[in-house]
Formats: sequence, structure tokens, C-alpha cells
Amino acid sequence: MPVHPEKAATPQPTLPEIRSESDGQPVVGDRLQEASFQLTRTAVLAADDRKATNVVILAVGESSDLADYFVIATGQSRAQARAIAGAIRDRVAAEWERLPLRVSGEQEGSWVLMDYGDVIVHILLPQERGYYNLEAFWGHVPRYIFATS
Repeated sequence: MPVHPEKAATPQPTLPEIRSESDGQPVVGDRLQEASFQLTRTAVLAADDRKATNVVILAVGESSDLADYFVIATGQSRAQARAIAGAIRDRVAAEWERLPLRVSGEQEGSWVLMDYGDVIVHILLPQERGYYNLEAFWGHVPRYIFATS
């Protein structure tokens, strides 16, 4: 029986893994099933689509009620930081039917903060990221990296 091109199974792309920075192991088990982690993953994938660099996830919920996760990403220019924020907003809205509760710094573009309640996304220019060093401030929480290969 011939296979019709329009009905042929399309291979699904392999999604990049999110790995523990401490031991390099992929995230598995219960954490993967958490809605807040899945929302985090959606934001990370959208940031990656806009070529964000040095994307890190911090599990701040383990030591704070502020949020479950922070996503921290670097944009190389103000325009790119705004584009990353827009891509995250669009993808989360499409996949989760959620808009951020608050957005700060989008017009300025040097540090865009998107607050989804359980997930807070920080998109910073390299200078701001180095100066504020959020990873050092939250150095005691589990940290995950986005493995693109």
C-alpha cells in the first residue's frame, strides 16, 4: 500500500535537554511533570529560538516563596532582549494561554523581567548580567542548564 506524503509520519525533532549543572544529568522524574517546570521549559525554548545565550534555570522555589523557577538568559543587544521577551510571551500564550502578570524593563531592554507567578524570566544584556550576578546571589539553589547539543 503506497504511503501518501501528506499522511506520512513527520519525525519529531529531539528537544534539547535541561541538565543539572552540578552533575550534568538530565532532569527526569517528578520535576519534569511539574507544570511550573514545563512552563519554564517553554520559556527556555522560546528564548533559544531567538538565540539567547547562557540560558540558566534556577530552582528558587526550594528556598523561597518568590517563584518556583527563574530563567536567566542573555541578549546581546537591547533589540535582541526585546525580541526574546516577545518570543517568550507569544509561545507561553500559545501553549499555556497565559500572559505574564507583570513585565518590567521591556522598553529599556537592558534587563527585561517577565513575572508569570511561578516562573520569573530575566533577560539581561551581558553588562547587566555580570553586574547583578543573579546566579551568585541564588548560588545555594539547584541550577540547570539548557543543553543544545
